[in-house]
Amino acid sequence: MREEVVFVSEGTVIRGWYFAPSGPGPHPAVVLAGGWCYVRELVMPFYAEEFANKGVGALVFDYRNLGVSGGEPRQHLDPWMQVRDYENAISYLGTRDDVDHERLGAWGISYSGGHVIILAAIDPRVKVIVSQIPVVDGYENMRRVHGTMGYRKLWARILEDRAVRFADPSGRLHIPHATADPAQDLSTWPFPETFHTFAALKASQAPLYENHSTVESVDLLLNYDIVPFARRVYDTPTLMIVAEGDDLTLWDLEIGAFNALPTPKTRLHVLPHTTHMTLYSDESKLRAAAAEASSWFADHLLGSEQRR
Repeated sequence: MREEVVFVSEGTVIRGWYFAPSGPGPHPAVVLAGGWCYVRELVMPFYAEEFANKGVGALVFDYRNLGVSGGEPRQHLDPWMQVRDYENAISYLGTRDDVDHERLGAWGISYSGGHVIILAAIDPRVKVIVSQIPVVDGYENMRRVHGTMGYRKLWARILEDRAVRFADPSGRLHIPHATADPAQDLSTWPFPETFHTFAALKASQAPLYENHSTVESVDLLLNYDIVPFARRVYDTPTLMIVAEGDDLTLWDLEIGAFNALPTPKTRLHVLPHTTHMTLYSDESKLRAAAAEASSWFADHLLGSEQRR
């Protein structure tokens, strides 16, 4: 059963869906949010339904400034505000009578795959996480995927935006999420397959997705590094799902972050013959990732007698 829900995060209205398991509660529950420019319709309901079928409730929400949630400026992605929205989503779950407040977890993909590792380090209410194809180090990621000349162009755009915001604090430049021809058109994630995959998803399931963010979002991304937080995850069970051919968020950085986790309760699952974007476009890959994640949550949030 899917229920429309609303809560407030630092004064901003956040909207989402709660997927409730069948049977009497209270049930354990997990929070899900998306990556760069994502809205709640993008693949996350598939995971949420899988979790609910296992007996784990799932809250999927749009961050502030995106989709059906409130907030200005629109399409502005501040990773620390997004982590705060995760925290407040967990607080919302704590108000529900049908949720077991002692059995809560978090799931993230791409940008939010990094967020949930931060969350595991800073919020003891989170008892288990799944981090899928995470963004690990924004600076290293951008420098490598853009190459020397592309990275220079990216910085020129960032400095142009800083000048605009200095002259008018309400002013914002925007940059595409991705483009069909990254050699000609600057974007944050310079991969044509990203552009085509998200265009198809917008047409088929996520009409509120917009292929752009504020340039300041990229400025903030360059200072995003989850490894110092990974080193603080001493006890939280952590599953990291990596795509073998991920040259977008860079599988070697992901495995480095995994190896930084001090908790012994870890598992690294590598999906073979898979790229970052096939986890959106290939249903068989999506199902494989969802099965791993749902089993991990069931193992750590459900007693053996409750597992389905």
